[in-house]
Amino acid sequence: MTEINQSILTLILLLPLAGAVLVALMPDRDKLPNWIALLTTLATFGLTLHLPAHFVLGQGGFQFQVNLPWIENPAIFYHVGVDGLSLWMVVLVGLLAPIGVVASWNAIKERRKVFYALFLVQQTAMLGVFISLDLMLYYGFWELSLVPMAILIAMYGRKDGPKAAVKFFLFTFIPSAPLLVALLWLYAQTGSFDFATLQILIAHGALPTGALFWVGFAFLFAFAVKVPVFPLHGWLADTFSEAPVALAMVVAGKLGLYSMLRFHIGLFPVQARELAPWLVGLAVVGVLYGACLALVQRDFWKLMAFAALSHLSLITLGIYGLTFTGWDGAIYQILNHGTIDGALFLLLGFLYDRYSTSQIAEYGGLAGKLPRTATAFVIASLAMIGLPMLNGFIGEFLILSSTFMGVSKGWTIAAALGLILGAAYMLWLVQRIFYGPESTLAKSRPADDLHFRELAVLCPLVVLMLTMGLAPSLWTPSIESGIHLPQVKASSILPASALPQTALPISSQGEGQR
Repeated sequence: MTEINQSILTLILLLPLAGAVLVALMPDRDKLPNWIALLTTLATFGLTLHLPAHFVLGQGGFQFQVNLPWIENPAIFYHVGVDGLSLWMVVLVGLLAPIGVVASWNAIKERRKVFYALFLVQQTAMLGVFISLDLMLYYGFWELSLVPMAILIAMYGRKDGPKAAVKFFLFTFIPSAPLLVALLWLYAQTGSFDFATLQILIAHGALPTGALFWVGFAFLFAFAVKVPVFPLHGWLADTFSEAPVALAMVVAGKLGLYSMLRFHIGLFPVQARELAPWLVGLAVVGVLYGACLALVQRDFWKLMAFAALSHLSLITLGIYGLTFTGWDGAIYQILNHGTIDGALFLLLGFLYDRYSTSQIAEYGGLAGKLPRTATAFVIASLAMIGLPMLNGFIGEFLILSSTFMGVSKGWTIAAALGLILGAAYMLWLVQRIFYGPESTLAKSRPADDLHFRELAVLCPLVVLMLTMGLAPSLWTPSIESGIHLPQVKASSILPASALPQTALPISSQGEGQR
């Protein structure tokens, strides 16, 4: 078991990459790429379940670590590990991957090899972001996650894929330039990219405080665009409208929100606390702005885009409230968002495949013809608006209660108003698509309800929504073990002799170490 624990993260990381290579080498015949991708993602998901099964509560620090030298100069290590913050993120990526394959089963009809190979590379990149503990290794996976996404949006966009892909790539790639400069500055000052080493050095005043503000801001800017945080959401609506369903599930939120927790607040707690009031304000504006725009949309992909902006802004509010309960709720809500949005995107993708339109006005009266689809959609919608006993309620309650008690009652009331608007647009969407008079489009198409393959992935998601709503204690203890709120009180500066010897400023190292 010890050997498995030491290699499990590497296996999780390499299996999708091996599947991508196999898909690329095999002939593009019938559904062969689909089956290879499905088996690969299911096997990867199975491996990710090893992590919570063998995660030791109370142990502290990172578990399942591997720390091997990779490049001598600059000193880059293959350093990976998980704690309570990243544990369930890895499982979530593993869960969404086979769902994405099923969602693409009939939607992708041409160049299947290219699609599934790049999709598996995308999965590798996302897993790498969540497990990397060397900042340059993390940056490599962060950048890698942009490339397959942009290519697939350009190739498989519904109407204007290339334009949406360029906008997505520029919005998310340009902020990565200052992030890289910030990483290189940290290395120039410390001689290390190791997360734990940098955390110690920054916490004990080994780096100039004035420069750290701008370094931390460069980190925050890159992450905020990726979330996105209002007003950096210009890429979101076009990307949701054009991206294949499998990519729309993962394009927003998870990487940026996790990176805020781990690398912005985790490395720069003083600077994060200074910026927190501004981010709380922007988050509340994002909740209201996204909800108001979702209310007036007539295209369900764009409605989902602005709904995502509203819900992701709520998670940002929980993060930068800087309270224990808020972080607990924010991390739990990231998992909820992935689960609920995965189900909704899957269902909307099935509707788009059957009726070839995303215009809400074209639908109506589908509940009688597609009862299984309607039932699943109603449950997912109720979970999204935070109905008690479903998983969306837990995260929203923790975030709002922590904001009310520990941040601002006014901001809490404003955010709660955004959630009420969220209930309005989701219930309107359900009513317009599935109930009311049967539309001409619905009458002209034969009834084609969910098939076995589609039910096979939707039913576990519905069960998960119920389980996470009724038994959050299955997840929260491990999440809470990874929550360490930033301590910003003045502390004594360590003497140079007490600092990690692999991370002393380059100017203090010998020539032989340079």
